[in-house]
Amino acid sequence: MSTATLVPVFAALGDETRWSILAALGEGDASASALAERLPVTRQAIAKHLAVLAEVGLVEPVRVGREVRYRVLGSELSATAARLDAVGREWERRLAAIKEIAEGL
Repeated sequence: MSTATLVPVFAALGDETRWSILAALGEGDASASALAERLPVTRQAIAKHLAVLAEVGLVEPVRVGREVRYRVLGSELSATAARLDAVGREWERRLAAIKEIAEGL
């Protein structure tokens, strides 16, 4: 996952409502209407947030009869988390090197 790919993902995740939607979908697939019943947001707003999350590849719509339910794409969330973990490990390595130099003085 490139930095260019991460920027829109982080932009999408920068909204508290979208975090709430992802958390709700983490419990299971749900329609925009079902999410609107659980969250203090209108169905239309939920639909817009779902469109943003789908555009960056974090959720996907699944048709179940006449209803469209959304599911979280765990592989995309895992790829994002792995990229963040790699950045964290690099910073830990750098800080350990600085500490080693400082202790040697």
